[in-house]
Amino acid sequence: MPISVKYSTSAIATGGREGRTRTLDGTLELDLSTPEELGGSGGDGTNPEQLFAAGYSACFLSALKFAAQQSKMNVPSNAAVTATVGIGTLDEGGFGLEVDLAIDLPGLPKEDSQRLVQAAHQACPYSNATRNNIVVTLTIV
Repeated sequence: MPISVKYSTSAIATGGREGRTRTLDGTLELDLSTPEELGGSGGDGTNPEQLFAAGYSACFLSALKFAAQQSKMNVPSNAAVTATVGIGTLDEGGFGLEVDLAIDLPGLPKEDSQRLVQAAHQACPYSNATRNNIVVTLTIV
């Protein structure tokens, strides 16, 4: 499905999970470390799953704000989305991801929260990229 690209960015990684990553514009530069659970040393660096969790949670909160604007509603200023990303082996081989999004919309009635979360899940580019590819669980807290 073609899209009309509004923004594009690039990052480069060297050294794999024990290397470095940086955006080509220099706004982000990080050391990478493999978690002990995946056979690595742990280390002080971040990892792709943490980066994915950070990106998905920020993007989903923005999608909630977009959905609220479309519905003439307001997202509470203290709203938060926590993305928990899990990685593991697939039965058919290789590796896969799963995501749990915990959405906190303090003070918003449950029906409104559910409506916004479903609309955001349809609008969010991360949700669209992962739909039917990995398990994404949405939980309103």
